[in-house]
Amino acid sequence: MSDSPLFHDRMLSLGLARVSEAAALESAAWIGRGDEKAADQAAVNAMRNQLNMLDIEGVVVIGEGERDEAPMLYIGEKVGTGNGPAVDIALDPLEGTTLTAKDMPNALTVIAMAPRGTLLHAPDVYMDKLAIGPGFAPDTVTLDMEPAERVRALAAAKGCETTDITCCILERPRHEDLIREVRSTGASIRLITDGDVAGVIHCAEPHLTGIDMYMGSGGAPEGVLAAAALKCMGGQIYGRLLFRNDDERGRAAKAGITDLNRVYTRDELVTADVIFSATGVTNGSIVQGIKREPGWIETETILMRSKTGSMRRMQYRNPVK
Repeated sequence: MSDSPLFHDRMLSLGLARVSEAAALESAAWIGRGDEKAADQAAVNAMRNQLNMLDIEGVVVIGEGERDEAPMLYIGEKVGTGNGPAVDIALDPLEGTTLTAKDMPNALTVIAMAPRGTLLHAPDVYMDKLAIGPGFAPDTVTLDMEPAERVRALAAAKGCETTDITCCILERPRHEDLIREVRSTGASIRLITDGDVAGVIHCAEPHLTGIDMYMGSGGAPEGVLAAAALKCMGGQIYGRLLFRNDDERGRAAKAGITDLNRVYTRDELVTADVIFSATGVTNGSIVQGIKREPGWIETETILMRSKTGSMRRMQYRNPVK
């Protein structure tokens, strides 16, 4: 590690944007075609090819699954040329495969990069998540609060009524009680069918998205990706791993996690400076989806660096050959 080149996030950031762009462009052919697997595979292939062009000594810590489950971009896979800094990679080649297959909003290609050993190796289990945007004191809301209490606490911190709060929740049967309790406060809920990385990111820009808070359970790997975005944009996220059986607890042990009840903060999920890139596949409130016109295809990417708090929005217009 001591002999590894330094993590120059500024120099690596544009290369990372090319990775998410390539994945989006390859998955574009599958928008609305009803084939989730083909859309995901196209994104995986493109993302891996682009990653292997970067001068990094990369390891996938959040990826497509365990090695025996995923032939490419599996957890532990080494990527890059090997001629650069040692880095952790967290990625979701196509966040919202169903959204892509059905041409529904907010499908993204997502990737984050940080120095080696600084991204939580989250096992592929559920995580109870709670997120709000920037500008609030720590622990304004917590996972130990009941859902209604969270809404009231955030309204008090914002100086508004509970009826002015909008929560984003993944629409799943397991969230029926959560939804009922949140609505009992008078708060409104934006239900999403998939894509909880985008759901959490919405909290960081409530003036644009109308979302004040995200809560509910979803994939733990996506929690790390969302934390990387919020570390760049500002905002808070809390996550607690959820285990349904001994197999899932075993996954946590394999990832080096011993405290199964720990609540992770944003800066514990991502412990150092990180760069984050997301490219739109279908239209959404974060970035625009892929646009086609005769002879051209265009993507929009959001590229962020936590070190500077900088954010770029980039249009990439590419001739169709």
